[in-house]
Amino acid sequence: MRETGRGPEDLVILDRDGVINEDSATYIKSPEEWRRLPGSLEAIALLGAAGFEIAVATNQSGIGRGLFTEATLSAINAKMRAELAAAGGRLFGIYHCPHRPDEGCSCRKPAPGLLRQIAEELGVPLTGVPVIGDKRSDLEAAEAVGARPILVLTGQGERTLRAAGAGRYETYSDLAAAATQLIGERAGR
Repeated sequence: MRETGRGPEDLVILDRDGVINEDSATYIKSPEEWRRLPGSLEAIALLGAAGFEIAVATNQSGIGRGLFTEATLSAINAKMRAELAAAGGRLFGIYHCPHRPDEGCSCRKPAPGLLRQIAEELGVPLTGVPVIGDKRSDLEAAEAVGARPILVLTGQGERTLRAAGAGRYETYSDLAAAATQLIGERAGR
């Protein structure tokens, strides 16, 4: 555990595919296939400038399916970090689950293992921590630990909203809109 002197009000957890970058039904299998969503990296930079620690929690079953390797995922993450740095932002960490859905692990969302790993490393509780995602599994993982599930309508967000029903989750058009809300709340404290 890393001592940061921070609390849960200082942490934001993001899904990757469909929130930060374009999603793909055939998986993001190379750095070349990773393409950021408009405004997402700038939103992360703004969150960081407002004092938030930002972590990514992402299911990456393409590894377990043999579609790409851990080394390829590292290269994809390096590209994301480089583009984020160019936008003035940074991430505390990127946490991933490499398992297929049928493996029954505790880290694949909607299981909360990745979120718990982040909280343990930062030494903060998850109660009320914003967890921003576009899939129901992201939001269910947040609910499982008492975090604050936030739906964005990018990626699979529109489909998630239709399936869950309006009003079920706090919802924003994209990561930039969610970030604006969180920064405004922080400024109002």
